[in-house]
Amino acid sequence: MNNIHDAVVDERLLKWRTKAAEASRGTSTSAVVSAALEVILREGKTGDMLEYGAGTAVLLMQLIDKQWQGRLTGVDLLPRPAEIPGEVEWCQADLNMPLDCDEGSFDLIVSTEVIEHLENPRAVAREFARLLRPGGRLILTTPNQESIRSLLSLIIAGHFAFFQDSCYPAHITALLRKDLERIFTEAGFCDIRFYYIPSGGIPKFPQVTWQQITFGLLSGCLFSDNILMEAFLP
Repeated sequence: MNNIHDAVVDERLLKWRTKAAEASRGTSTSAVVSAALEVILREGKTGDMLEYGAGTAVLLMQLIDKQWQGRLTGVDLLPRPAEIPGEVEWCQADLNMPLDCDEGSFDLIVSTEVIEHLENPRAVAREFARLLRPGGRLILTTPNQESIRSLLSLIIAGHFAFFQDSCYPAHITALLRKDLERIFTEAGFCDIRFYYIPSGGIPKFPQVTWQQITFGLLSGCLFSDNILMEAFLP
């Protein structure tokens, strides 16, 4: 009886997670992709890389255009995009579960706007540590809960800007910098660095950014919609 019940629960969870993945459409903003790409390329264009939550594979395609030297792998709950070339490996999997990959398979893991969709960020951090080789690098982005827009949303509407009902069930886990630092330190990462992506919507009018109206003068924590974290394994 327990096995039947567990199977029903697992099927229900998978349907819910698939609904959440489809709601996000597997995409990140151009500002997020550009910022991730800039940080990726700071240390060259080589290595075995995993895009964790690859979605529509926009970032992978840009790395191919940049002539990335090394194995490229994408994993997502969504199916393999038809347009990516055959040499890119693809794994369709529930990111709430461990991947069917060997320990130490990758030099670099990139995960843009994914961790906020997942149920257990500590399990994800441990999985990243398992998948990376010693000296490996992690690049991760997530909504910035400490911006003016997000803090005002918390005060006025009772939740952070990207976690209101309009973002549910896609966004379920809101994390602050301190949360990320604690979680990834616990998982064994070091040299954790944070950057703010230079695009932040104005409260009530998020289609207009602080950067547009101030010609780029306002930036940083209070004026950014997304945070980027870079971390390393010893």
